[in-house]
Amino acid sequence: MRPLVLSMGDPAGIGPEITVKAWEALRASPEYTFCVIAPADIFSETPHRIISDISEAQDIFPKALPILKIDGTAVTAGKPSSTHATAIIGSIEQAVSLCLSGAADGVVTNPIAKHVLYEAGFKFPGHTEFLGHLSENRPAPYTEGPVMMLAAQNLRVGLATVHMPLKTAAEQLTQDGIINTAKVILGALKLDFGLTSPRLALTGLNPHAGEGGALGQEEIEIINPAAQALRDEGFDVTDAQPADTLFHAEAREGYDAVLAMYHDQGLIPVKTLDFHGGVNITLGLPFIRTSPDHGTAFGIAGRGLARADSLIAAIKKAREIANNRYGA
Repeated sequence: MRPLVLSMGDPAGIGPEITVKAWEALRASPEYTFCVIAPADIFSETPHRIISDISEAQDIFPKALPILKIDGTAVTAGKPSSTHATAIIGSIEQAVSLCLSGAADGVVTNPIAKHVLYEAGFKFPGHTEFLGHLSENRPAPYTEGPVMMLAAQNLRVGLATVHMPLKTAAEQLTQDGIINTAKVILGALKLDFGLTSPRLALTGLNPHAGEGGALGQEEIEIINPAAQALRDEGFDVTDAQPADTLFHAEAREGYDAVLAMYHDQGLIPVKTLDFHGGVNITLGLPFIRTSPDHGTAFGIAGRGLARADSLIAAIKKAREIANNRYGA
């Protein structure tokens, strides 16, 4: 069992605080050993130890927060600055490299603020797309992604489209895209979640899943044909279902995951079910990646108010997936 590795996220946000709280909550549990890649002075008020190799983390973790040190600039809590961009991006890159080299079992990314990185020339819509770029030409263990999944309690939701205007999301839906995304989710359900015969439900795009064409044609022309093609290959996939009746407790017993057609359609039920404990998981990568399902929260940074529930859940989920993928 190898350690997990945390990226630093935006140091002016709540990432440092929730990292410390997660370490305090998990330090007595060796299976959740992690180190964080960050400038050491961010954690000057926390028992910490600078390490030169991630393999040192296991022995240090119960006593001090293990840190793989990188250079950074002075930080003021709640005051984001593009001067931190090099360290933020470098932390993510180094974390991915440790996973790809086999030194770490998975990466858990702390929250970033994309506008801070854009000011420094960052070209990617978000973490998911950047992680896909960093692992280009490295084979995934099942159908290649990346695909964004949100998980909370017994609900798992993957997204057919992610960070784009709603109008654009509708225009971007294709049969091939839905088929590929569904195969990524189904592959992850088998390998990473240990489900022998996974069941996937598809949402419709339109109200009432198009009402037989009265409220839109996407279900008839795109989503349902994609579902049929998947069933023809032996997958357990539903036709487009009305999203307003798909996420209640009884409905959740009928599937193992949902493929939602656009961002808010999938995230609203997850965050409603468990606002503080949801986890963001990137599927279809050659390494394991999870993340807390919230942002940098600059408004409360440095005030001791941040809850670490989601980061702790992300660390536990990364370990669960690693145990399924690599063996406990």
